[in-house]
Amino acid sequence: MAWAQLLTTPLAPPAPPAPRTLTTVTMLILLAGIFVLHIIGIIMLLVATIDNAWWETDVMSTDVWFRWVKMANGLWNQTDLPTTHPYPQEYLQAVQASSVLACIFSIISILVFLAQLFTLTKGKRFTLSGIFQLLAALSIMIAAAIYTDRFHLKEYTGWYGHCYILAWISFSITFISSIIYFVLRKKTA
Repeated sequence: MAWAQLLTTPLAPPAPPAPRTLTTVTMLILLAGIFVLHIIGIIMLLVATIDNAWWETDVMSTDVWFRWVKMANGLWNQTDLPTTHPYPQEYLQAVQASSVLACIFSIISILVFLAQLFTLTKGKRFTLSGIFQLLAALSIMIAAAIYTDRFHLKEYTGWYGHCYILAWISFSITFISSIIYFVLRKKTA
């Protein structure tokens, strides 16, 4: 009797498709892309802070920690930065502190991102990550801006090195990723 009842019951029309949102695969790809962008930003921040090329000449290379001078025999000698006019100590310490803070904020941001991904509900996930990443972007911007404004103003024989350029590029990357975190929070709400 059950079979006869199934055969005589009219079929219901199919349900209309649900409105399309971000699919799981698309969201995973987006999260992986953000994670990779964040890692690239951290690496660039670390290289810009640690490496020795914020200002270069043919016989000298300077970063925010030390200066390397090329000796007559071709070897490089590490020396302290001068404490006189070209390197005002207050500004140098501000550049150093801001560079280190940018690295710390960005690393905290990725750890918070990973923790939020698995613990918080939708709509609350990426706000804290975005805030830390924005703080990292502002910190490296402050460091590079102070360095631009206060150092090597009357030196015409040198040029900004790759670490200085990496600092500005990492500012862009960290700022963009912080905006992505805020936008992604809205998309997942």
